[in-house]
Amino acid sequence: MNVLFIGDVVGRPGRRAVAQWLPALRREAAADFVVANGENSAGGFGITPATFQDLTAAGVDVVTGGNHIWHTREAPVLLDGEPRLLRPANYPPGAPGRGAGVFTAAGARVAVLNLQGRVFMDPLLSPFDYAREEAERLRAETPVILVDMHAEATSEKAALAWHLDGRVSAVVGTHTHVQTADERILPAGTAFISDAGMTGPRDSVIGMSREGVLQRFLTLLPARFEVADGPVQLNAVLIEIDPGSGRASAIRRVNRAEA
Repeated sequence: MNVLFIGDVVGRPGRRAVAQWLPALRREAAADFVVANGENSAGGFGITPATFQDLTAAGVDVVTGGNHIWHTREAPVLLDGEPRLLRPANYPPGAPGRGAGVFTAAGARVAVLNLQGRVFMDPLLSPFDYAREEAERLRAETPVILVDMHAEATSEKAALAWHLDGRVSAVVGTHTHVQTADERILPAGTAFISDAGMTGPRDSVIGMSREGVLQRFLTLLPARFEVADGPVQLNAVLIEIDPGSGRASAIRRVNRAEA
């Protein structure tokens, strides 16, 4: 089974990049299942029914989230009503939506688990405790388990991958919007990369217009952040997984960019 995981989709440019490249990528990579982090798909912060529809219409099977997924008023209702949209599982009980789901692809069952880190982020419930508990629960339904670890610190992402090595098929980091070059298969068969990267405006500061970000850094005063214009890029990883055992055999970065 081939799984394509698309890094954080930022705003309209990110959605355009997914629509532009994903159909051909699915064919070229023989991808059976596509996951994309969509927490920034609506104007750079949050998600709406329309932006979710844009992603699924382009061929995304499951959309994961993170700390920004709550930044639109439509998000709670959308999370409660749409099983293909996930938010981090380790939010306190009572949060809208769900943190994991089991789906069907190429005649096999695929589980997706969304978690959020705590280093330099909100003090949520421990993703390490949730990861073990949820992995055990999901393995009762399928050995193929994909984890989106939405976190700031690379050390926290790597630690979680080692914590879950052999228990899940892949741990893919999101949130920092910069694709890392540390993709590998851990000894017990779990694929890992610290960050899948960003899908959105190429000539930007992690998706945002350079002017507003520079003003913030130069003056330390509040500045308006807006999604940048211009050429777009798509960052992703392609993971090969044995559907019988759930072990990953390969992971490689996939990138597309306009000139």
